[in-house]
Amino acid sequence: MGRRRRAPVSPLAQVGGVDAVRVRLPGDGGGRWGTVREFLLGRYGSVVGGERVEAMLAEGRFVTLDGPVGAATPYEPGGWVWFHRDRAPEAEVPSEVGVVHRDERIVVADKPHFLATTPRGQHVAQTALSRLRHGLGLPLLTPAHRLDRLTAGLVLFVVRPEDRGAYQTLFRDRKVRKEYEGVARHDPAVALPLTVRSRIVKERGRMAAEERADGPPNAESRVELLGRRDGLGRYLLLPATGRTHQLRLHMSGLGLPLLHDPLYPRQLPQADADDWSRPLQLLARALEFTDPLTGRAVRFESRLRLAEWPDEQG
Repeated sequence: MGRRRRAPVSPLAQVGGVDAVRVRLPGDGGGRWGTVREFLLGRYGSVVGGERVEAMLAEGRFVTLDGPVGAATPYEPGGWVWFHRDRAPEAEVPSEVGVVHRDERIVVADKPHFLATTPRGQHVAQTALSRLRHGLGLPLLTPAHRLDRLTAGLVLFVVRPEDRGAYQTLFRDRKVRKEYEGVARHDPAVALPLTVRSRIVKERGRMAAEERADGPPNAESRVELLGRRDGLGRYLLLPATGRTHQLRLHMSGLGLPLLHDPLYPRQLPQADADDWSRPLQLLARALEFTDPLTGRAVRFESRLRLAEWPDEQG
């Protein structure tokens, strides 16, 4: 079997750090569509309406390597088309993305609460990746891992495409020590430190994950108490695995749900989930690993603080 051909570089520049959509023309479509216009109307007409597709064609927003798609541009099986989507207005997350470290290989950034790591669903321009690409002038920047939209803290991005695999493999193979900080109620009946192990399952289409007893554990977290005051506890959370919402689920399972968590132990209405005055009290505060390209041991620490525990005393 032949090697799959790599897609060519997009002829469209990013807009606000967001890539153009890339579409591969099906290789078996030569007999179905005589022109690219017919293909686009068939694929997107039922989604956005044929009139909108025609308007985008008239504006020259669909392009191939040979230029804008016209009414008579012939269909070429295996060819490529690029365009920028119409984007719905996004509420601007007011907090900035802080740069903790930057060199020729990586950028380590402090992602604020409510900002997605990468474009997904309704969050496109309001993402850490888009902001950093645009603000730092690094259009090829790529995340080595991801952080939940509601969680604040450190995310590592890779500058050069040829270095992506090395850093992404670190996270895949669990060779990065991650430290999180959380704030929840304090319960002296919960003996800490302890290690929580459970089986976590996240079904597609559902916002919340769940712990189940129908198989072996696949998630492990270490929970330590760093301080307590006014009925609250400040916790050090050390995940050994990286399941979706793992720390949030494990804290909730201990009877210590993180403050302002809109999913655990019960799901809140969306309006409450996006209340910027009540951010989830979870912070990715440190990343520690051996750099795969330099061989040096490195540690990066967040400059952010959780609103319910703004200092580190007590």
